[in-house]
Amino acid sequence: MDFAQYGLLWRRKEIRRLLIVAMVARLPHSAAGVLLTLHVVQTLGLGYAAAGAVAAVLTIGIALGAPWRGRRVDTVGLRAALIPSVLAEAVVWGVAPHLSYPLLLVAALVGGLFALPVFSVVRQSLGAMTAAAQRRTAFALDSIGTEVTFMVGPAIAAVVGVTFSTVWGITAVGASAALAGLALMWFNPPTRSGQPGAMPADAVAPAGEWSDLPSGPESAESPAPAEVAAGQADGASGLRRLFGRMRGGARWVTVAVIVVLAAGAGAGMVLSGTDVGIVAVLRAHGEGVQLGVVFFFWCFASLIGGLVYGAMRRPVSPLVLLGGMGALTIPMGFAHDTTSLSLLSILPGLLCAPTLSAASEKVAELVREDRRGEAMGWYGSALTAGTALGAPLTGTMIDAIGPWAGFVGIGAAGALLSAAGVAAQSARRRRSPRPVG
Repeated sequence: MDFAQYGLLWRRKEIRRLLIVAMVARLPHSAAGVLLTLHVVQTLGLGYAAAGAVAAVLTIGIALGAPWRGRRVDTVGLRAALIPSVLAEAVVWGVAPHLSYPLLLVAALVGGLFALPVFSVVRQSLGAMTAAAQRRTAFALDSIGTEVTFMVGPAIAAVVGVTFSTVWGITAVGASAALAGLALMWFNPPTRSGQPGAMPADAVAPAGEWSDLPSGPESAESPAPAEVAAGQADGASGLRRLFGRMRGGARWVTVAVIVVLAAGAGAGMVLSGTDVGIVAVLRAHGEGVQLGVVFFFWCFASLIGGLVYGAMRRPVSPLVLLGGMGALTIPMGFAHDTTSLSLLSILPGLLCAPTLSAASEKVAELVREDRRGEAMGWYGSALTAGTALGAPLTGTMIDAIGPWAGFVGIGAAGALLSAAGVAAQSARRRRSPRPVG
């Protein structure tokens, strides 16, 4: 591994500035999930199922809006494309905490549709600003920054929401996101070759190939749990292809591919469900202000797991990793305080990033190169769908039984989905004709 590349990239002022702005821009949204959950449960006095529904609607809005936001960047340029997002972030999240629950759902959908497309813009800019041999390292730097953001954001959200006010916290999220959008407009990083600040055309991928770069062995994968948020933007590319033309049919869709996509959905489901479960358990024990501590352990374990998996010489089946992550999530339901929950989050956290990386790597392996971009888009859609399902499913379990049941339910669901995938693969192998001889 060539660690010197990290230093070479960080010393480039334009890349360093972009990565710092990206961290600041992601900070509000990393805090938004916890603040919205606390707002619905603590301020509006509703249940965790209702809080999960808000998170699901926000996720759906992001998945539907991201391709449109991305197309605007391509057609009118970064600055013009970000104006609606800057205005919407400030207005929607400034008004949302003062709304009733039904109107809050509408605001979450609108906020998602116009969300600042930080993930796609930053990745697109890094692709334009680096040579092909440097991109994996550049994406890894961005992934590390994303994980750091998701260690800090929920901690700030917990302190503000529990100690002060969720209303002020959500308002601050909108204001901060709008300021981050203005910063991106001010710096105006290149998003394609030929623009000021981009690498020469012969040093970057040809135009049109950036959005279809595989997320398997050839590129870096954002570690989870941060990928739950960042992957929502990826999921939008699958939705775009769902409503667009599918040239050449879908012959690449095989049982093996469907099983891997299901593994991606299961990972998103377990991760978003764990997010809600952490909030519920700590609030039940009167330690809601310590949310950031648990998120730090969980995200840091994911970061370490991703680094270790990336250094391995042999891949591991995403179904095996999903089954392990789901099974190891179940004991988190028996935590009784911040310390025990933090320690119990380490083992499933170690498998978060490897599960998602292994799934995308397997898709890249199973699908031929000329259809791989489309397949990776569907992988992102599967992740988004799982994320949207996990929060309300966990919230329903928590409301019906208790905080501990959220972890048990969502962990068992992930493990069962893994077992079903293994069974489907085994059945496919049995039906496959054996060679004669």
